[in-house]
Amino acid sequence: MDDAAARDDIIDVLNRMASILDAREWDRLGEVFAEDAVAYRDQNVGLQAIEQGIRASLGGCGPSQHLLGNYQIRVEGDRATSVTKIRVLHVGRGERAHLTYECLGDYHDDHVRTADGWRIARRRFDAYIKLGDPSVLQPG
Repeated sequence: MDDAAARDDIIDVLNRMASILDAREWDRLGEVFAEDAVAYRDQNVGLQAIEQGIRASLGGCGPSQHLLGNYQIRVEGDRATSVTKIRVLHVGRGERAHLTYECLGDYHDDHVRTADGWRIARRRFDAYIKLGDPSVLQPG
């Protein structure tokens, strides 16, 4: 597989991840993360911990939209790194439905090619702009 095809496959994984988050399809996280992945904070190791970490913020949140762009991807054999711009809008739920919280930043991902395709092995999110009320992020 050439680097262009790998790059396209990695972009597909990143976009699928955004869709999984917005649809709250937690059971699909294995489509984008490696089994032993580390995400967001170093204590989130493995799919179950990653799911719990994500649910702690998005599980009780209203709708969200994760928009990705400016993909910078470097492929080296069966490993790759990427930096992706992200803008995500979160809307509150219930008594918080009138509130919004928006984050702009970068996903820093390490990827690994597996028998099932590319997977995120490590993810860090650096938010450099935060607007609104973070209380819309609730566990659920």
